[in-house]
Amino acid sequence: MVIQQPSGQIKLTNVSIVRLKKGGKRFEIACYKNKVQEYRSGVETDLDDVLQIANVFMNVSKGEVAKSQDLQKAFGTTDRDTIVKEILKKGELQVGEKEREHDLSSVRREIATLVAEKCVDPATQRPYPVGVIDKAMTEAGFSVKPGKTAKAQVSECIKLLQTESKLPIQRARMRVKVTIPAADVDKLRSKILETAESVEKDGQGADEWEAVMLIDPGQFRVINELLQKECKGRGRLETLTFAATAGS
Repeated sequence: MVIQQPSGQIKLTNVSIVRLKKGGKRFEIACYKNKVQEYRSGVETDLDDVLQIANVFMNVSKGEVAKSQDLQKAFGTTDRDTIVKEILKKGELQVGEKEREHDLSSVRREIATLVAEKCVDPATQRPYPVGVIDKAMTEAGFSVKPGKTAKAQVSECIKLLQTESKLPIQRARMRVKVTIPAADVDKLRSKILETAESVEKDGQGADEWEAVMLIDPGQFRVINELLQKECKGRGRLETLTFAATAGS
């Protein structure tokens, strides 16, 4: 295929650029969004459906097409399909500035939504609107970390809001019910109760002991592991509700 020199600069719209550095030079191809991952996963096999522009570039945005001698030196061939396949396989997918900003904005919104779901106003035990959380994130100087999921950044965000913003906030408490056999009460009751922020019920029956408690969500795993280790499947841990939604 004869490589055509495009006339002037290329305006980047809906383009994903894949870049490969080889032989001391940079080579780029302009692809349709999402098609790169589809090609790499084997869903898409037709290069013409992957490439938005049927050329190999030194710089896509400036319209600088790679010279044949540079391609030959770096790849050992000037065959477009062979070169494109290697760039698709080994190259790095570039993210445009506007796309990056949009992605970060979306992740930020998702983080704010997750924080709103997990946290409450300590005074009212009610959740805050997402917009209030987002403003507090700005006040606290929270920055989204590219490459990390929203879920992975929630805990850090909550800690920052608690220390750097003026918004009173705490994690929503879980209301749980713990039931264990009477035979295990002496060794486990105190360990279970010390995980609670408040105890609503602490009752001993003929065969079982039952407690209803408000706990920090982080204690759920602690209690669960304790029951699995000590009760050998005979204990039960049930989530009744989050305090934020109780009675609403």
